[in-house]
Amino acid sequence: MASNNSSGSSNKVNVPEAKKAMDDFKYEVANEIGVPLKKGYNGDLTSAQNGYVGGYMVKKMIEAQEKKMAGEHSEE
Repeated sequence: MASNNSSGSSNKVNVPEAKKAMDDFKYEVANEIGVPLKKGYNGDLTSAQNGYVGGYMVKKMIEAQEKKMAGEHSEE
């Protein structure tokens, strides 16, 4: 069966120039929430731990964008 990646589910970074920053952010978040993520193999982590890192990254990115948007609107 062919792999269908149209759902948007992949590990690709949409902006290649941001790859290092996203990797750094991932390890920063993992450290902040106590998930022992390390460079290389992480098969010893549970799917819940990995999902928590990804979910918390999204939460922090949304918060940062909301703050940016609020700042842009307050200057009008």
